Amino acid sequence: MLGLFGTLNLAKRSLQTQQEGIEVTGHNLANVNNPAYSRQRVNIQTSSTVPTQVGPQGNGADVVAIQQLRSALVDRQVQTEVSVTAFLESRQTALQDAQTNLGQQIDSKSSGPEGTAAADGLSGQHGIAQGLSDLFAGFQGVANSPTSPDQRQALLAKAQGLADQFNQVDQRLSALHSRLDDSLQTDIGSANKLMDQIAHLNDAITNSENGSVGVANDLRDERQERVEALAKLVNIETVTGTNGSLDVSIGGVTIIAGKQVVDNLETYDAGGGQLLVRTQTAQTPLTLTSGSAQGTIDARDVAVASLRSSLDRVASLLITEVNQVHSSGFGLTGSTGADFFTGSGAATIKVNSSLMNNPALVQAAGVPGGVGENEVANKLAALANQQLLGLSNQTFSGSYGQLVASLGGKLSDTNDDLATQNAVQGLLLRQRDSVSGVSLDEEMTELTKFQKAFTASARIVTTIDEMFDTVLNLKR
Repeated sequence: MLGLFGTLNLAKRSLQTQQEGIEVTGHNLANVNNPAYSRQRVNIQTSSTVPTQVGPQGNGADVVAIQQLRSALVDRQVQTEVSVTAFLESRQTALQDAQTNLGQQIDSKSSGPEGTAAADGLSGQHGIAQGLSDLFAGFQGVANSPTSPDQRQALLAKAQGLADQFNQVDQRLSALHSRLDDSLQTDIGSANKLMDQIAHLNDAITNSENGSVGVANDLRDERQERVEALAKLVNIETVTGTNGSLDVSIGGVTIIAGKQVVDNLETYDAGGGQLLVRTQTAQTPLTLTSGSAQGTIDARDVAVASLRSSLDRVASLLITEVNQVHSSGFGLTGSTGADFFTGSGAATIKVNSSLMNNPALVQAAGVPGGVGENEVANKLAALANQQLLGLSNQTFSGSYGQLVASLGGKLSDTNDDLATQNAVQGLLLRQRDSVSGVSLDEEMTELTKFQKAFTASARIVTTIDEMFDTVLNLKR
């Protein structure tokens, strides 16, 4: 038999066990709105039995551990998916900025065959598409009235307006490239801070769990939050050590080993102003496959770079073709050989200043002294419909329309991929919440259960106290 003192100790341990349960439940309830928290529960085990004449007798229960409810497999899946989501979000933002800076959107209902945009598939009566249309309409206006000062002045105004649009779009895309570089550097700076925090938490977890039977649950929650934040920036792989620490690597290169940050990250110029990522001390180039840093790099070096290159090709060929035809003509003063445009591409295209100062120098005639003759003006107007080898056998408007459509297609594909990715990530987060999330109804049930058990255990103490009084009164 346990005896009165043994039973009193049993009741005391029961009170302690139920109180521990209430405290852990209260901790869960306090963190119900903490997304980084995983719920905990007390593991209760039967106390060692006591041998008696009638056999081993139960001796109550003890709390042997506070268990954190987490699925390592789901955590790794979430870590992977948040990295992919951040990649797509970063890419989407960059593409949206590029489309805004282009000042032109594509009307998908008006797109031409084989995925190319028809000239009228560009939405809005503005932008370079409208500028190209106005330029060739201006050439046609001069062809219709070769001696009209107003038509010549209108042509030059439209031409300069188009040149300004090319300049502005190129400047915006250049500024976007710089902003994306700044964003990349910000991400890498944030990654370095998170790496320091993870290493510090590794140290704290190891010290807390060293020689202890318990697990540093709250510290592990905090570390997982930092790991997922790091995964949003760069793709990482993690390995948990036997001492509770977490090693982190990128593309096979270890960056965190236990409590030490092996090497920080930095951006570097890979040539031509192309910023990429490498380790700071060893200067090992890192292969990024996801995360917002790679999303920025991908958008910058593929979509934005291609857009800027294509825009420059259209402007460059426009300068060449118009100048070639214009220089063969004659102005009202008999002038010849002058270029219509100056510059070499989208960044530098301008209308020849001598023409701007004297519209009579526009070389519309095909023969010297041919006042009223319009052969060259007609050829310039005809360039609007000429398919050029340098533009993949497309017209200027068609090539520019395809340029815009290509950007719109990339953005549309990214939007679709992101919608799918958000659905996948949402399913995983809900799956994790079903395991680790705090349910108010469940915790309130647990709280009531522990409260009732605590009250009952207290009743045992009261009963034993009454029994002691009874025994003591036997001697009176």
